[in-house]
Amino acid sequence: MSGENGKNTARLETAEAVAVRARLTDYALLLKPRVMSLVVFSGLTGLLMAPGPIAPLTGALAIFLIAVGAGASGAINMWYDRDIDAHMSRTRDRPIPAGRMKPGRALWFGIVLAVSSVVAMAVWVNLMASGILAVTIAYYVFLYTMWLKRRTPQNIVIGGASGAFPPMIGWAAVTGGMEPGSWALFAIIFFWTPPHFWALALFRASDYENAGVPMLPVVKGVQETKKQIVIYSLILVPVTLLPVAIGISGHFYGAAAAALNVWLLGHTYRVWKDDEGRAARPMFFFSLIYLFLVFTAMLADRGLAMMIYH
Repeated sequence: MSGENGKNTARLETAEAVAVRARLTDYALLLKPRVMSLVVFSGLTGLLMAPGPIAPLTGALAIFLIAVGAGASGAINMWYDRDIDAHMSRTRDRPIPAGRMKPGRALWFGIVLAVSSVVAMAVWVNLMASGILAVTIAYYVFLYTMWLKRRTPQNIVIGGASGAFPPMIGWAAVTGGMEPGSWALFAIIFFWTPPHFWALALFRASDYENAGVPMLPVVKGVQETKKQIVIYSLILVPVTLLPVAIGISGHFYGAAAAALNVWLLGHTYRVWKDDEGRAARPMFFFSLIYLFLVFTAMLADRGLAMMIYH
């Protein structure tokens, strides 16, 4: 009898452990970990590219708080967008539309993380980095999520600025300012965002149409979306060379950026000429790799310069 009770207890404990893990997984999903990883890397790039020293512990804390702030934005976004998420195949399994979490919990989770990250950044890093982090969260939540996303096909262009702020936060953590170098990093992400997300919108157009989100392919059509992808990709090419023009990067980065831009324009051309809808998905995934490699080349260039001159 005692043996049977022991087995039942073990099963109960196992079930409880599984439930706890599932709950923690859902809270982690609220943070949008894929988006967060790119935010963290761009923030780290800004921190490492900034002139001047920063204590390792302070730098690590700044990057952690950038991640927390990004996660907070993601959680509040999922709370607000729970109605449209339920109509999109890409998002309907998120914790709230899937019914695994009450909306209020996600909202308070996001608010607590947002306030905590901004306050901690002010106390332990500096006020400028804290201020930009606060603007980033507010921009994403109020301007993009609550206003632009459901009202205009330019939601990605204007709202995309929120994703371009993290390297400026990392930079400000070191210098306490917003020098031209940080704006160059901002500009790269800002002009990268429209072709990246419009490529996604091309092969997910039915999802956005079902959810009532006025993404460009839904409102203006496929051909106009392709045109805008070409325009922003062409603008992005010289923008990626701004770090060389203002002297924060050298010839190695310039050559790497030029090669990556040729690769990017190849994808852009294929999207433009594609009549069967097959080229948008590869461009979307390449654009993720593209931005990662642009920033990696920038950091490698900085490392080479330090080795040569020191």
